[in-house]
This record gives sequence, C-alpha cells and structure tokens, in this order.
Amino acid sequence: MTNRSLLALVLAALINCGLAIGPSLAVQPDEMLDDPQLEATARHISKQLRCVVCQNQSLDDSDAGVAKDMRLKVRELLVQGQDEASIKQYFVDRYGDYVLLKPPFDWRTAPLWLLPIILLAIAGFGLAVALRRRGRGGAQQGPAPLDASEQARLDAMLQEDSQP
Repeated sequence: MTNRSLLALVLAALINCGLAIGPSLAVQPDEMLDDPQLEATARHISKQLRCVVCQNQSLDDSDAGVAKDMRLKVRELLVQGQDEASIKQYFVDRYGDYVLLKPPFDWRTAPLWLLPIILLAIAGFGLAVALRRRGRGGAQQGPAPLDASEQARLDAMLQEDSQP
C-alpha cells in the first residue's frame, strides 16, 4: 500500500468518524431545559422517537429542522406536566407508529418485525440447498480420466515438446 493510498484511507476513516459523531450533537444548548431531571427525561423520550424526515435517526440525533421542532414540543409537553407515555402518544396520533423507533408488535407492524426473520430463514434455506448440492457433486467434480488413446496422444505431444 502506498503512502498516498494509506493517507486517503486514514482521511476517509476520519471523515466517517466525524459524520458518525456529528449527529449526536444535534440537541442545541438553547433547546435544553433548566431542570436536569426534566432534560434527562426529554433526552430519553427523544431517543425513542424517529425524525419524520430523516432515515432511521432519532430526534436526539437529527439536525433536521422538524426534529428540532419535535424536540422542543417534547420539552414543552414535559413542562406542562405530561408523562412519557402521553408524549409518545401525542406524536403517534400525529405521525402514526412510524414515529416510534421501536414500534409495537401488532397486525399493522408485523411485517416490520417478521420480514427480517423470514428473509434470514429464506437465505439460510438457500445456503443449505447450495451446500447440499455442492456436497453431492463434490466426488464427481474434476475432469474425467483420459482413456488409453487420449493418454497415448498426450504422451506423444509431451515427447515432441521435450526434444530440442
């Protein structure tokens, strides 16, 4: 590996780390509540709610404007005295179960929970079939042995090549 490619690899890793760390700083100081207990509760709730414009990011991790509005709404509802369950229900009523990073298991969300298991089972079945076919054909693989005339012809060719 050359120095240039090593430098590029290190630079790519640093950029990737920066992108991974950056979203965790999404909650701005002006959003935070003065009461540390309420702020901790707000952060706990925000980590369980999905940003509705981001792909698989919690409110706590998203820099999107709508995520900031949703974080502020969480804090506003906490200050009003609502508990975690009612705040989550507030967002579910507006955005559906999609807003929950861990949606409940029911008939509407069953595909979300079961599809990965089904796909894994199908992949495992396919792998087992492929390995079984490969195992059966293992003894038959390779070229067929030469018959007497082919062997004689090969020997003659090798004799011609070995003479100067």
